[in-house]
Amino acid sequence: MSLAYGFVKSKVKRVAGLKSAGHGHEIQYHVHVTLAVPGGDWDVAINVGTNDSDDLLQYKLVYDFAHPVTQTLANASEGYHSLTDQHALPALDFMRSDVLDNTGTWRASDVMDGTENAEPIPSVLRLVNAAQQKGLDLYVFGREYSEGNGIHDTHMNQGSSGSFLHRQGDDSNDHNDIWQDGALMVDLAGAQWAAYFAAFERQAVPTDALGNPLPDAGPITR
Repeated sequence: MSLAYGFVKSKVKRVAGLKSAGHGHEIQYHVHVTLAVPGGDWDVAINVGTNDSDDLLQYKLVYDFAHPVTQTLANASEGYHSLTDQHALPALDFMRSDVLDNTGTWRASDVMDGTENAEPIPSVLRLVNAAQQKGLDLYVFGREYSEGNGIHDTHMNQGSSGSFLHRQGDDSNDHNDIWQDGALMVDLAGAQWAAYFAAFERQAVPTDALGNPLPDAGPITR
């Protein structure tokens, strides 16, 4: 079954900074931001990398993001918008939509060491801090927390192997799926938008209808 997925649109209330979480044999790092959502604050965990040199995060940080989906987002009301089981934009699928067209090449993150010095941490922090200071609208795509108000998995959510394989009837809180990719977008005012996309090196594409890698799958390059 599909996991709970969507996007939240809000102003930034507080930038909580860098936090780490154990994930199997590696440590993953996230920039946490508190959003002032009507009805109560939301926490969002923006993936920025890992300490595992064999499974680095790949990312795109685009300051001239231009795509028709931005108009849909600009017209959306403030708050959380569920996109679970929606197989069309504004739900995101890096493989099945054109959202990554003209966004440049993927860059490998640095190996994380627990400080805020490794990229893309400084760049993401500058972006969310600017959004807070200027009162800009922030849009975070990902999966809902299983407990409490929040969004995580703000990266590509297909193409993983092992325990992340999607099996029919699986209702766990972490498995592959299509049209559930995560991202961060910021309306910089006027016609300019910024977007942050991420995927792990071990995630492979193309994927099947469940989001699992096909036999000939390889690293994402588009």
